[in-house]
Amino acid sequence: MARESTNSVLSPLDQRLVAALQWDGRLTAERAAQALGLGAATVRRRLHALAADGTVRVVVSPVARPRNGGSAGALFLRIRVLRGKLDTIVAALAAREDIPFIDVTTAGDEIFAVARTEPGSSDPLVFRQLPSTQAVTSVESATILHVFRLTSEWRHQVLTAPERAALRPGEPVAATTAPDSRGPYGVDTDALEQSLVEALAPDARLSATALAARTGHPESTVRRRLTHMVVQGRLVTQVLVDPRRLGLPIEAKLLLQVPPDHLAAAGQALADHPSVHGAFATSGPSNLHAAAYFPDLTALYGFLSRDLAGLGITHVETAIVSRAVKRAPMPVQPAPSR
Repeated sequence: MARESTNSVLSPLDQRLVAALQWDGRLTAERAAQALGLGAATVRRRLHALAADGTVRVVVSPVARPRNGGSAGALFLRIRVLRGKLDTIVAALAAREDIPFIDVTTAGDEIFAVARTEPGSSDPLVFRQLPSTQAVTSVESATILHVFRLTSEWRHQVLTAPERAALRPGEPVAATTAPDSRGPYGVDTDALEQSLVEALAPDARLSATALAARTGHPESTVRRRLTHMVVQGRLVTQVLVDPRRLGLPIEAKLLLQVPPDHLAAAGQALADHPSVHGAFATSGPSNLHAAAYFPDLTALYGFLSRDLAGLGITHVETAIVSRAVKRAPMPVQPAPSR
């Protein structure tokens, strides 16, 4: 039997399982089967196959987005390079740990990237390293001021409302950690949580048994703590899958200009749109950035001509991604304590 092409669209069943994992990255085969009306053995086999060949990876998002939108502690970079030097610059950026996202656009000499940085800092990459590189012709940067939608919050629209409701873990609740420094489980809370997150980093679907073996904590403690981390919104997973496998081969980056009195409403409208997997208020002339997936260019045109109408947007620049070079979970700074 010929091996399935790495660019072929997944079957409807596999797409439904990917969508189920987006709602709950640690979803068991039994629970997925019950929610989706499938056989547990079939679900178990397909989940194993999707993970085994690297089609789907479930990872831990560093920090959940604060409810007030918060600041992402990051810069959007738009870098233009000399023709023939694109691959060299892309490779150098991809090797950096502080660059979680890199996209190359169809322009052929243009890179979109995200750089982790301290808000308001004079980032050396932006102020010194890139400008001094002869292959780089221009660098534009914009600070993320507010998060409307993160990629980890995007959902593939192939499940019914009842199926989504059955899969949803529930709304996060406030933490109820006891004032004792050792936390509610007799183990230092920070150390326990950190050890679990580190163990889950390469695979967020590791079982409690495997986590107990790797961290040295009792399995019962691990199970209880994982449940509390999910309920309290401190364990957020993200499904990494090529959108082309979901029948969404077109990805567009949108740089929008919006009057201040329309910014919040426009940003929220974008965040609520099923095609949009990222929406951010930023500094700079394009004060609203968005990224979206589409099945074809006709759908992209419809989004631009119809869905953006009435949002108060005064200018739109659209760039189509030709190659997603690097995609890693994007950290978001937690909201300040009160």
